[in-house]
Amino acid sequence: MKNIQKLNFILASSSNRRIELLRSLELYFEIIPSKVKENYNIVGSSKKIAEINSYNKAYSISQKYKDRLVAGFDTIVVIKNKILGKPKDRDDAYKMLKMLSGNKHLVITGFSIVNLEKEIKITKSVSTEVWFKNLDSDEINWYLSTEEPYDKAGAYAIQGKGAFMVKKINGSYTNVVGLPLTEFIETLKGLIDD
Repeated sequence: MKNIQKLNFILASSSNRRIELLRSLELYFEIIPSKVKENYNIVGSSKKIAEINSYNKAYSISQKYKDRLVAGFDTIVVIKNKILGKPKDRDDAYKMLKMLSGNKHLVITGFSIVNLEKEIKITKSVSTEVWFKNLDSDEINWYLSTEEPYDKAGAYAIQGKGAFMVKKINGSYTNVVGLPLTEFIETLKGLIDD
């Protein structure tokens, strides 16, 4: 881990969840959020869409910092082949939670690590299955009143108040939070010169 701590990469995200996860491992990184907007109209699988969005975010920052490693991420929620990004408003969030209620969905995080000077362009994704309990209107409305769901894919935060809705998961918990730590760290380890 000490070698990884010396990498000093750029995180192309302002997500508090991602920042907290990376800081918990005492990694050194600079936060320079990408201004690239997610595009969910890309032709391809949901996995490919998350990967392309993550790459576009990392690449946009790496153009200015060609000699640095830049990490970009994109987390999406997929249910019945429909991608749920961040809700536009309260009505949109309500519809998302109603759709997730009592069902299984997939959380996919695409992540990319780019260094243009060294010609490093790595893109991967991790998927986790999540099952929601049946939610009644009171529970959904209470959750919507907390302000928590509005900047989250699928309109919920598993690490916050939204945890009460999750019956079980199959796969990486940190992936559902927005950053698959195990896979990201393994990828960083692969970049360390021996």
